[in-house]
Amino acid sequence: MELDERPKDSYSDIGGLDAQIQELIEAIVLPITKKELFNKLGIVPSKGVLLYGPPGTGKTMLARAVAAQTKSTFLRLTGTLLIRMYIGEGAKMVRQTFELARAKAPSIIFIDEVDAIGMSRCSSERGSSREIQRTMMELLNQLDGFPVNADVRLICATNRVDILDPALLRSGRIDRKIEIPMPNEVARSRIMQLHARKMRVE
Repeated sequence: MELDERPKDSYSDIGGLDAQIQELIEAIVLPITKKELFNKLGIVPSKGVLLYGPPGTGKTMLARAVAAQTKSTFLRLTGTLLIRMYIGEGAKMVRQTFELARAKAPSIIFIDEVDAIGMSRCSSERGSSREIQRTMMELLNQLDGFPVNADVRLICATNRVDILDPALLRSGRIDRKIEIPMPNEVARSRIMQLHARKMRVE
């Protein structure tokens, strides 16, 4: 698990994803920074957001920038590492991560490659399949177990949204999906400007 209590990433370091940044602000940033207003209006925010799209499109940077803007602790897990642990260790790590997030709230939990533990369940008797399902069930339990006003938000990332279990994307869990596409020509130009801003170019 990666823990960063004061991430310094900024939206200004991310090019070509203005629409996605705005969606994240609406889904996560405002419910944390304007919590009293949401409570007054009776608006129930999402507990979790799914970022989906090809690898290398900026999903991790977006999650870190959200944590920085909300002055939240950033906790990062990787799905593929969770399933490589000993029996029961993946579920234990998920549980401990949520406990730590609550203790250090406001917090952003980021699970990269969530498809490794969040794929549709099957009836396989293989030990590895049972362990994956055990880890996913712990994730679902944790999502169901904390209130939306706990200042803990979950951001998941995947490039295989098609294989995720519908239970994970159910209302009240990860019910907001944001596509992070490959950059188009305008976005590529913006990315080049960002990387070249400290260079001498003509």
